[in-house]
Amino acid sequence: MSKLNIDQQTIYQLFSDKKSDFLIPDYQRPYAWGESECQTLWDDIFTFAFPDDDCDKFNTDDEYFLGPIVTYKNNGKQEIIDGQQRLTTLMLLLRAFYTKFVNMQDKNSVNIRKSIAKCIWKADEFGNIIDDELKIDSQVSTDDDKTEFLYILRNGDIQKNYKSRYASVFNFFQEKIEDFIRRYPAYCPYLPARIMNNCILLPIEAETQDTALRIFSTLNDRGLPLSDSDIFKAQFYKIYTAIGEKDRFIEKWKELESMCDKIFHPTSGTPMDELFTRYMYYERAKMGIKSSTTEALRKFYERDSYALLKKEGVFDNLITLAYFWNDVSNQNNERFSEEILKRLFVLNYAPNGMWTYFVSVFFMHYKDTDGMLDDDRFLSFLDITTAFIWTYAVTNPGVNALRTPIYAEMVNIVNNIPIEFSDYKFDLNTVESVMKNFGFYNARPITKSMLTWWAYSMPEQILYTLETPLEIEHIYARNRNEKEHTLTDMRNVELLGNKTLLEKRINIRASDYRFEDKKSFYKGFINKRGQIKEGTKISELIQMANTILDFTETDIIIRNEAIISSFLDYLRKNGLARL
Repeated sequence: MSKLNIDQQTIYQLFSDKKSDFLIPDYQRPYAWGESECQTLWDDIFTFAFPDDDCDKFNTDDEYFLGPIVTYKNNGKQEIIDGQQRLTTLMLLLRAFYTKFVNMQDKNSVNIRKSIAKCIWKADEFGNIIDDELKIDSQVSTDDDKTEFLYILRNGDIQKNYKSRYASVFNFFQEKIEDFIRRYPAYCPYLPARIMNNCILLPIEAETQDTALRIFSTLNDRGLPLSDSDIFKAQFYKIYTAIGEKDRFIEKWKELESMCDKIFHPTSGTPMDELFTRYMYYERAKMGIKSSTTEALRKFYERDSYALLKKEGVFDNLITLAYFWNDVSNQNNERFSEEILKRLFVLNYAPNGMWTYFVSVFFMHYKDTDGMLDDDRFLSFLDITTAFIWTYAVTNPGVNALRTPIYAEMVNIVNNIPIEFSDYKFDLNTVESVMKNFGFYNARPITKSMLTWWAYSMPEQILYTLETPLEIEHIYARNRNEKEHTLTDMRNVELLGNKTLLEKRINIRASDYRFEDKKSFYKGFINKRGQIKEGTKISELIQMANTILDFTETDIIIRNEAIISSFLDYLRKNGLARL
């Protein structure tokens, strides 16, 4: 079991300790505090130090807890895992006080200045301040402004061209201190003294980085915890620094991070973690791993001291994969044909996210030197992927069940074996029976998946943008039967045959109407004010609105049969039917 050193300390005790030598590591995020956070900190500590704006009401035994600082020893440095924002801000606050007290000659002010100096600078064995050796350093790889932070700590001023958060925060505290001294000229040394001696931190020193990260994840309930990709960034930073390409890496990482923020929206982890996850499945397949048990992301990449990340071309592969998904997200018609974009649109409504990993493996293996895929091969792959995942969602619900066949096919992809799901063909009679008895309720993801597939099985269906909000529409309104009692079986209202995709703006207006009234919403109309109300772009609904007068229970059953029959044909066409 890893040992922990935990010892509650005042700011002065922690910062002035001769052993204190803090390092903000390269994988940390840039400094992010602004005026709002600093105002809150200032208000809190001022209210604590001067209760009711009265210096004399302060109880010297009182303490104000500022939070934990989680570190681990790394080459003699205290590498900061949690608390870098807090620690950085406190250093800037103390430096602002030190600057203000430089010209004050009263005994208390001189003593305060000496105490602050011990917190900011290292000292020699005789206690003399070494003014070019700070007690904190920053190696944050994507922080262009860290040199300003270190300059401000050393010199106590801001250059005219400084526009960083560090400069803004330092200036903020200078103004607050000026205002404080104007209000309390006789008590000015008391505030920094009470901050250093009565504001408490809880330093937690772990033996290893992993232990420190676990503690951070447990303790942290504010801000963003360090992600797996932050750790991976540090590895890449070291690699590219060693070969003299640090600046190129930083530029590319920032670009990659910005792109991922726009295109990935994972339910857990960061957008960059999602990119590493999608790439992991490609490397996993190359290793021949078919196990349905998936390692945690960090565990996978940290094998053999992050050997995979050190392989030539891996970072470039990540960039290539990100650009592919960026083009999928933007529906780039220069990269993809109309038919490919339609298949990708359908997959966007898949009942689970497994398809994104599968497609990532296919892309990484079959892309050409320009990062492009053969159109026909990709089209066939997307069709068999859709057919298989949709059927599995009905016959073997749950994403865990899907892992075994999909992981096996990932390995087949990287070995140039045709994707056939040969061990998982479907008995069409069973599929038909399951689909006819399956409850396609709106809350089930597969319902929207099936309706999207059905809409795009029509050749004339136009391509929607991925941002278009689409909802499930009951063509025969649910509350219609409650009023008219025209259905012989109330369950028919929830059949696929009675459901369709419909734009949200239309669905809100058309939901409770009889079909003869809904037709105008489907086709579009001009209202009494002369405003044009655009109709739907679902081609099947437009055709129905133009050709039939009513939509009855018989129509529901006929259409339901047509959807299921067409889907079974889709399975046959993609070679997924058991012979």
